[in-house]
Amino acid sequence: MIPVWNGADTLDACLNSLACQTLADFEALVVDDGSTDATPEILADRSSRDSRFRVLTRPHLGLVPALNAGLQALETPLIARLDADDIALPERLGKQRDWLNNHPDDALFACRYEIRSDEPPGPGSAAYRDWQNSLITNEDIRRNIYVESPLAHPTVMYRRDAVLKLGGYRDTGWVEDYDLWLRMAQAGDRFAKLPEVLVEIGQYPGRVTWTDPRCRVEAFFRCKAHFLAREPFVRRGPVLIIGAGIAAARLSRALLAEGAEVAAFLEVDPRKIGGEKRGRPVVSWDEGFRRWPGHFVLAAVGSREARAGIGDALNARGLREGEDYLFTA
Repeated sequence: MIPVWNGADTLDACLNSLACQTLADFEALVVDDGSTDATPEILADRSSRDSRFRVLTRPHLGLVPALNAGLQALETPLIARLDADDIALPERLGKQRDWLNNHPDDALFACRYEIRSDEPPGPGSAAYRDWQNSLITNEDIRRNIYVESPLAHPTVMYRRDAVLKLGGYRDTGWVEDYDLWLRMAQAGDRFAKLPEVLVEIGQYPGRVTWTDPRCRVEAFFRCKAHFLAREPFVRRGPVLIIGAGIAAARLSRALLAEGAEVAAFLEVDPRKIGGEKRGRPVVSWDEGFRRWPGHFVLAAVGSREARAGIGDALNARGLREGEDYLFTA
């Protein structure tokens, strides 16, 4: 399923990559969201020459309505996502279909990706790619799902029924794919990822990731807090938050807005210990674990480099990731 709006500059290459798949038996549904450039002509030409390509033309209503229209129009049990500026490598569809056919308990199967751009990717994009590509198993993905979105939307193939039973995509004020992964996780669905690059994701000026307000950092924290507040380990009592920086402030503000309770902030910087944030005390780790034993810990530290050290320190105290604590930034 490929939603597109004014994607003429990259659409041909995307469609060519699908036409060259080693899996020949597929239907590529392209949802044209009211394009005003040459996109309709490109799609008309492609569908007239190759019956595997079907076009659904709609008025311009936005990405989420386009995705839901595609979900309703398709009847295949498995759906692979791709955007109009992405490239699917030749074995992508076949390998993902075979995995899901052979692993009926998995609801979604993704793959690693590379960045497709006219310029070398920036350090942030490269680090995010490497982090996502490192998460392979269901356990890896679920354990890290509150750090950032662990799955790149154009790399996934999922069971249509699993998504439809959750109501499809939602327009919530944050990105629709992360919202879907979190709903699937809370529904108990299993994920997996092939440790092989099968997609090249385009990163060009104007890509929605860079321009849509739903992709702003604050929106991601609202999304995380919305789902965290519904997790049993948050509902059962006040949580402890590691960090007194920007990430912790954003997370705590969003959690409190969702009605969750925060007991205190744990900090190692002596300059910050003894103060308050959001009306909660900022205390040392020793004091925090002494005063609030057994409370679930959310580590909201923005630096990826700091996570390993925090995890080692928590593990040394006998805490277990996923059971006693989670990383949320």
